[in-house]
Amino acid sequence: MTWKMRGTYFESCNCETACPCVFLSPPTEDDCTVLVGWHIDTGDLDGMSLDGLNVAMAAKVDGNMINTPWTVALYLDDRATEDQMGALGQIFGGQLGGVPAALGEHIGTVLGAGPAPISFEMDGTDRSMTIGDVASVKVMAMAGQGGGPVEIIGHPLAIAPGNNAVVGHSDHLHYNDYGMTWELAGKNAFTAPFQYEG
Repeated sequence: MTWKMRGTYFESCNCETACPCVFLSPPTEDDCTVLVGWHIDTGDLDGMSLDGLNVAMAAKVDGNMINTPWTVALYLDDRATEDQMGALGQIFGGQLGGVPAALGEHIGTVLGAGPAPISFEMDGTDRSMTIGDVASVKVMAMAGQGGGPVEIIGHPLAIAPGNNAVVGHSDHLHYNDYGMTWELAGKNAFTAPFQYEG
């Protein structure tokens, strides 16, 4: 099967800005708790459209993200048809190669993977997402020199490789599922476009 997609990704974690995990360094806290969201602008698997769908992943890592197994939960847009749901599960579960498969090499435990009502909004440099009554997150880009974006280029641990990560911070991150509860604000955030294929 061949597939491709492009869209917008963002993440919010408990590290201070800017998160050192992307440079393969330990998190600024003893562990890393991160919520990642993907909004697919255009995508397809063997001609089946995945346009407009959303995916999210919550991850907890008890140490350096590069050498500590991740504990994750995956949420797939419940607006997807049964076939689209299967495609999203295979792609973001890493079975069909590409960037998700590379990220999947770090995963040690999957707490769950399944449908959820996911909404995504983009307003200028702000990104926000809700996952039913499980999670709510909003991130805002940081203003750099001359008011422009602050970007990280070529970082080795990248969810959107080939794209500059725009640095920001969270307005809020609320998450409560699988026995994990996170209440954060003013912590690290990254946003970027993404292009995946397999």
